[in-house]
Amino acid sequence: MINLKNVSFAYDHKYILNNVNLNEKDPVIIGLWGRNGSGKTTLMKLLSGLEAPTKGSVEIDGVVPYNNIEAMNHVTFMQEDHPYSDLWDVNHALDYAANFNDKWNQELADHLLEIFQLPRKQKIRQFSKGMKTMLTIVIGLASMSPVTIFDEPSNGLDAHMRKQFYDALLDSYEDKPRVILLSTHHIEEVEPLCEKIAIIDNNTLLSYEETETLKLRGVHLSGPYEKVHKLASQYAILEERKLGKQINVMIDAPFTEELKQEADSYGISIEKAPFQDYLVNLTKKEAKLHAHS
Repeated sequence: MINLKNVSFAYDHKYILNNVNLNEKDPVIIGLWGRNGSGKTTLMKLLSGLEAPTKGSVEIDGVVPYNNIEAMNHVTFMQEDHPYSDLWDVNHALDYAANFNDKWNQELADHLLEIFQLPRKQKIRQFSKGMKTMLTIVIGLASMSPVTIFDEPSNGLDAHMRKQFYDALLDSYEDKPRVILLSTHHIEEVEPLCEKIAIIDNNTLLSYEETETLKLRGVHLSGPYEKVHKLASQYAILEERKLGKQINVMIDAPFTEELKQEADSYGISIEKAPFQDYLVNLTKKEAKLHAHS
C-alpha cells in the first residue's frame, strides 16, 4: 500500500529528506514520530502527492500520488490546522470531501458528528481548535481511503474527546482495515493504537519496527560509576548523568530478564526507561553521531 524507494526531497538545494525507503503491503496503524525539523511533514506531503520527490519513487496503493487526481481515492491527508474555506459550515466540508473520495462513508460521518457533537450549520471559522480537530477526524475516517494520514490528530482535544477519537479510529479500522498513519509528538499517547512505529531523524527513516519490539528498548542503569560503565560500555549509551560518585545512564538495549540478571550481578539498579524518553534520547544520540561523521 505504501512503497517509497530511495526517496529524497530537496528545497533550495538543501535535502529535507534523504534516501528514505519504506514498504508496507498490509493494513496497519503506524505511529510516525520525529523531532521538529526531522522531515515528518515533508514525508506526509510526499505520500499524499502535495510534493514530488527530488529523487526516487513514491507509490500509494499502486498509484503515483503527485499531480494525479485519481490518487485522491487512494490517500487522504488531514493536516494539522487543516485548511477550510471561511465560507464553509460542516455540511459544506463533508460534501466537498465526499466528492473527492469514492469510498466515502456518509453513515460513519453522520455517526461521528453525533459523537463529537459538532453543529452542522455553524461556520467552521467560528470553531475552536478542538472543534476543527474533531471535524478533521470525521473527514479523515469517513474517507475510508486505503491510506489515511493524520498530522497531530489529538491537538486541541480534551481527555474525553481523545478517547472518543481513539475508540472511533479502532472501530473504523476493525470494520475496514487499511493503512492509517498517525504523526505525533506524543508517541506514548497513541502507542497503544499502533502496530508499528516509524522514526524519522536526521532527514531519513531511522527505524520502522513493530511497536512491541521497539517498546522494549531503552534501559536505565544506575550505581557506582565504574560498575555502571563496565556494563553500559557493551551498549550504545544514549544519556549519562553523574550524581557525585553515582551515575545514571540510558542504554540502547532491550529490557530483558538476562539484562536484569547481569545488572544484579554487577550490584547496580536497572529499570525500563519511558518510551518517549527513549525516543528523544535515541534521536539526540543519532544527531550527535551524524554531526561528527
